[in-house]
Amino acid sequence: MPVAELDGMEIAYSLMGEGQPWVLTPGGRFARNVGGLPEMAHALADTGRQVLTWDRPNCGESSVAFTGRSESEVQADALGALLCHLDLGPTMIAGGSGGARVSLLTATRHPDVTAGLAMWWISGGVPGLLQLANYYCMPSADAAWHGGMEAVAALDQWQETIAANPRNRERFLAMDRQDFLDVLDRWALAYCPCDNALVPGLDASDIERLHVPILVFRSGESDMSHTRATSVALAAGLPGAELVEPPWGDAEWNERRIEIETTGSLFARWPLLVPQLVEWADRTIERSTA
Repeated sequence: MPVAELDGMEIAYSLMGEGQPWVLTPGGRFARNVGGLPEMAHALADTGRQVLTWDRPNCGESSVAFTGRSESEVQADALGALLCHLDLGPTMIAGGSGGARVSLLTATRHPDVTAGLAMWWISGGVPGLLQLANYYCMPSADAAWHGGMEAVAALDQWQETIAANPRNRERFLAMDRQDFLDVLDRWALAYCPCDNALVPGLDASDIERLHVPILVFRSGESDMSHTRATSVALAAGLPGAELVEPPWGDAEWNERRIEIETTGSLFARWPLLVPQLVEWADRTIERSTA
């Protein structure tokens, strides 16, 4: 698979199809080949789109990188740089869960490469945000505190990206332990549910830069990790955003978590989103060119 060298980082990606450019970003620290994402990309490409999938920093074959105010900002800036590097032009940016946060931050921080923004499963609520700090930061912080960078590199959560890109082990071992801990402190604080931000890392000045069509899929009432209130507030707080019902029932996230051992992926049903995404994109483009 192709790899772009951007600001000292290796960013692995895949491109398929021709036409209007799209980029899809999954959640967690899952790679671009996680079940459901390639199928969604193929479904979009079959409608006459060019679709980019990519491994974010700290995911898959891409470099590990620990810098900046938050991990999501590092990933958003990497996506902005990748879209410029590939010269795709203004791109429809879409993602779910952690990928929704990265997509939103990319659109606000890099409006020149953004044609539209679509999001689902937006993380929020006090338990949901505290879960993120625990999931993304605490295992590595605990390992660094008690065993140094060797212990961090040995964590189960980093073995996939080390296997996919063996240079990542060298990157971990080259990091200063205290600098690494300082970064994780900042990244954990970025998830703190202690202000009125619509999502972690989104500033009021960022929202003012959004002048593209926005589609927000409403979250389920039963979803503690991506609360319905978060999706409703986000749609209300972003200029011109459209809030729609997703193509699945209220318990989708909970059901996918239960079935992950059999389906192999939380995102197995994401291809169901494609018809609504295509209809929205075609309609909003017609409106903007009328």
